[in-house]
Amino acid sequence: MEIISKEGKELEEILEGICQEYNITKDDFYYRYQEKKGGLFKNTSYVVNAILKTDLLNEVKEYLETLLTNMGLKINFESKLREDSMYIKIYSDNNAILIGKNGNTLKALEHIARQKISNDYDVTPRICLDIENYREKQQRRIERLAKNIAKEVVKTKMEVHLENMNAYDRRIVHNILSDFKGIKTESEGEEPNRHVVIKPE
Repeated sequence: MEIISKEGKELEEILEGICQEYNITKDDFYYRYQEKKGGLFKNTSYVVNAILKTDLLNEVKEYLETLLTNMGLKINFESKLREDSMYIKIYSDNNAILIGKNGNTLKALEHIARQKISNDYDVTPRICLDIENYREKQQRRIERLAKNIAKEVVKTKMEVHLENMNAYDRRIVHNILSDFKGIKTESEGEEPNRHVVIKPE
């Protein structure tokens, strides 16, 4: 994978130069930079290392393909980039193994892929894996549950503590109930026992 390395006196000028040379915008790549302190009579300069998000997405898919093929699975992908997130949908001949109990294998695959990219390229994109719409179905289930409990909280005026959830699932609850009248939501507890509380207003 190509790592674009540039050096110059002004950080913004370097970034603009990368955009012009590759006909892209700043949203299309990740970058890290280092300041090089000049000696006597020399100005500070910047060294920028940049990676195209599309290249990084392909790197993640290649890594996952190698990993899962070595497990004896036949797989293919659908993928898209949105801002700083990579969405990769995996289709395989054994979805149950890839999902695991309560989606734990899926979460582990996300973590491994994120760690690999972080170790190799010193960037931490948000990697969202889904196995044949499992995440979408899970999201709809959480949204339905949250709305039903919110209705009960409005009716009974008693707060309800939901089960422990990861940050992604908690965000789903907060988002779906953000405009729900008569209740408010808060996250409580410490990881991994952090959960959402739905309270009457």
